[in-house]
Amino acid sequence: MNIDQNVLQGLLDSNPRFRMLYEEHSLLEKRLSEFEGKPFLSPQDELEVVTVKKLKLVGKDEMEQIVASARG
Repeated sequence: MNIDQNVLQGLLDSNPRFRMLYEEHSLLEKRLSEFEGKPFLSPQDELEVVTVKKLKLVGKDEMEQIVASARG
């Protein structure tokens, strides 16, 4: 998601839903990084990776809708 830093900061400051989605997206990204650092993933880990990726995508889609609305 390419977004101007001023727009991003404005949404983080003024839109609680966007802020929550942004923070959740960051946490999910960290979780994926943890899995990437493992030499082997169990079947449960692989399932969690898929779930985390889906959650990230849903959140990103909603953030993009908020950004589009903010741009007018």
